Amino acid sequence: MFIQQLLGRYEIIEVRNMSIQAALEDLHKDVKKRSLPDLLDRDFVNVSGCESEVTVMQWNVLAQALSGGDDNFVLCPPEALSWENRQLRILEEIYRISPSILCMQEVDCFSFLEKKLKPLGYDGRWVQKPHSPCMEMEGNMGPDGCALFYLKDKLQMMDTQHVNLKENGKATNQTALVCKLKVKDNGHMLYVAVVHLKAKSGFENLRHKQGKYLLDYLMKEARSEPIIVCGDFNASPKEPVYQDFTNSDLELRSVYKTALSEKTEPKYTTWKIRAGTDGKNTESCKTIDYIWIRGNLKLTAILSIPEDASIGPDRLPSYKYPSDHFALACKLVFA
Repeated sequence: MFIQQLLGRYEIIEVRNMSIQAALEDLHKDVKKRSLPDLLDRDFVNVSGCESEVTVMQWNVLAQALSGGDDNFVLCPPEALSWENRQLRILEEIYRISPSILCMQEVDCFSFLEKKLKPLGYDGRWVQKPHSPCMEMEGNMGPDGCALFYLKDKLQMMDTQHVNLKENGKATNQTALVCKLKVKDNGHMLYVAVVHLKAKSGFENLRHKQGKYLLDYLMKEARSEPIIVCGDFNASPKEPVYQDFTNSDLELRSVYKTALSEKTEPKYTTWKIRAGTDGKNTESCKTIDYIWIRGNLKLTAILSIPEDASIGPDRLPSYKYPSDHFALACKLVFA
């Protein structure tokens, strides 16, 4: 039943070597063999009646090397965190959203994604973190970083820049991927930035400076062109870096805040339970992931965030969702 609902809900994109329908059907056979439950249910919620031109997806996919350990996701069954299961669920989420532009963080599986997405008509770019914590984990799959994939039948890559985010002129361990794309149907140019700011509390000032560095870079590079910024900011809307993006001269707009009736960000984009240093579990439920747009881009739809009850008491990740972050997605049209 799941596969029929899924194919009815999402537009089927005909691609170079394989359609998204065929890829999803093949994938679902493996999901069924492993007796995995349905992914958490999600829908695109219309914001306007315009027909969408570009679908953008933002996702911190959770590096496989960072999914284990004694202090990580203590209520998640180990089998749900196995790569054999997680790879299926990751692809399932991507396939059912079918983005024109896919922006990701904590990607330590770029070669795998490239292999799976290339037959569907995608091309990709990746920039690794200078000193990836994944490399400290036994049995890791390599360093993690930021990635961008795009549908070649819709978009043309014009330029790619790897931007090391700086603090007071000094390079930090965080990077951004900035790509210039051209929409083939109408020739519109578009800058897309994928970023992952410094994690953990106590680094608010560093995130603030990293964000300002990216804003300054985009101001000089993109000039008057439309911009999309996708990222795990590791910062709530109360942090200075969020305020900088809200009040920037670039006139960026957060798509979820724009779309939601309360004119606020979602209640959460990540929800996880970890083991605390005192032996007690620590629950973290917050909004730290965003999609920002500027210029003549009109928002037509956003992807819903699952309701509390459907997530379950053990939170994320789980058999029903492979990351501790929910993917965000929106549909855009050039006004």
